[in-house]
Amino acid sequence: MGRGAKRKTKQEQGPKQDAPEENKNKAPRAKRAKTSKPESEPEYFEDKRNLEDLWKETFPVGTEWDQLDSVYQFKWDFSNLENAFEEGGVLHGKKVYLFGCTEPQLVMFKGESKVVCIPVVVAVVSPFPPSDKIGINSVQRESEEIIPMKQMKMDWVPYIPLEDRDSQVDRLKSQIFILSCTQRRSALKHLKLDRLKKYEYCLPYFYQPFKEDELEQSTEVQIIYPAEPKPVFCEFDWELDELQEFTDKLVEEEELSEDQKDAFKEFVKEKVREAKKANKEAREARKKAIEEMSEETKAAFESMRFYKFYPVQSPDAPDVSNVKSPFINRYYGKAHELKRISELLELQFAWLLRVSTDKQTA
Repeated sequence: MGRGAKRKTKQEQGPKQDAPEENKNKAPRAKRAKTSKPESEPEYFEDKRNLEDLWKETFPVGTEWDQLDSVYQFKWDFSNLENAFEEGGVLHGKKVYLFGCTEPQLVMFKGESKVVCIPVVVAVVSPFPPSDKIGINSVQRESEEIIPMKQMKMDWVPYIPLEDRDSQVDRLKSQIFILSCTQRRSALKHLKLDRLKKYEYCLPYFYQPFKEDELEQSTEVQIIYPAEPKPVFCEFDWELDELQEFTDKLVEEEELSEDQKDAFKEFVKEKVREAKKANKEAREARKKAIEEMSEETKAAFESMRFYKFYPVQSPDAPDVSNVKSPFINRYYGKAHELKRISELLELQFAWLLRVSTDKQTA
């Protein structure tokens, strides 16, 4: 083995000794040209707009928890809301309080009709928060609740535009406030069902002392009479309905038995007395509130304005142009202005109209 290995070593060394002679006779090897890699096209990222996430930051009050994700499945365009804060916009330079909500509507998207939770943003121009309360009401609930919004973990918080987020919040004089909710979705499973349902029945509350509430004007009472074998559900208007005729009709329709007539009439009379008393107390409370109000606060209430923003039309979201309504909720009533299209489009439309008119007169 050792000799074989030795011979092999000699054989390997032989060619190496002749290598310099052979190299002298060889032509120099040409260097391989380096092929340059094709330059990739530079990527361009669209700059984020200063108020781009404003609509997303406003909590959609009253939306069912299991529907929240569906609200953000589309790329909704709220450039009209952003433009409203620009110079010349209706919200520019003003103190504004924003809250969100959703409106389930049947709309078209990519040739299909489907029910979609449309996000809506309401802007309240006011020098102070419009309210620190939330109304809780639904068809299923017998009575309405007006409670501090903090009980539902909601509050008005300053919105910080993107360009200011590196600054100290306490040094910023924010003019935009949003209704925010700190209830964590991960903790929902620990809530009792009644508490969980309350979030779905929430409505942003507003009390306008200079406008008579619709409940103060109402002459109707909701009746839920505990009859046997089933309760009687009806509405009684003490100005339009005559109680004896009203009761006889229920008996005729077999909604109420003959032997329960007198007890039913007493029940209705008591509900009417309660409603009249509540209406009177509400009118007196409103009158007292106005009398104790400062002139500055009166002026603020009278100058408050509500603006309702729907998303503008875009290829990435359903067209909502046919389902818009100025109605906000039963407390706020109707918006002073419904923002249908972006401020920029309004200006473009006005310019085109002026150009067209000038051509006609020329």
